[in-house]
Amino acid sequence: MSKKILVADDEVSIRNSIAYALRREHFIVETAEDGRDALARVSTFRPDVLVLDVMMPGMDGYDVCRQLDHRKGLGILLLTAKSDIVDKVIGLELGADDFVSKPFDIRELIARIKALARRVERENTPDSLPGPQRLGAVEVQLSSRRATAGQQTLELTPKEFDLLALLVTHPSRVYTREELLELVWGIDFPGETRTVDIHIQRLRKKLGEDQGILQTVYGVGYKAESV
Repeated sequence: MSKKILVADDEVSIRNSIAYALRREHFIVETAEDGRDALARVSTFRPDVLVLDVMMPGMDGYDVCRQLDHRKGLGILLLTAKSDIVDKVIGLELGADDFVSKPFDIRELIARIKALARRVERENTPDSLPGPQRLGAVEVQLSSRRATAGQQTLELTPKEFDLLALLVTHPSRVYTREELLELVWGIDFPGETRTVDIHIQRLRKKLGEDQGILQTVYGVGYKAESV
């Protein structure tokens, strides 16, 4: 079945050119002219990937990401005209999976959308996933994307879940921040790892008394270890 892509950009020429290129690649495409339109169409169209411009009037791309904080089965690729690395990190912290800077090469954009669509499909194919993974009182069920600590279900964002799942399924394995950024976010993003630290902090807060399983390896990165 063809994947569904929603393109949200307030510039008509940009969203139409992206939609045209995607349809040539046999994707099912709908477009949205602003953030509020995008939110409404996500609910009705249920896309596999949302291509989302950051700088839109009214509700910008960051606001849309905040509203979609607990989305499941949706990949988000941000389009940004900003070159400041901080702005890109903000998008990743809000749950975006990838970003492309404007002006962009349409071939690169399509390639990234295809890669993201494949990744979303893999993450949502239960038959290809192992059974529940447990470390101490924390259990991660990859097929249902559900995590618990004791008897308490954890309310995690998609990237918080992905980060916790990676660490729990590879106990004692030490990951550098750069490795985590590449493996969880799928992005080679050298020189800026703050988003990893922020997600670890959020996970520890949500894990509460079980937060000790997430351990800092000073000067290197992080690991999960039963305590």
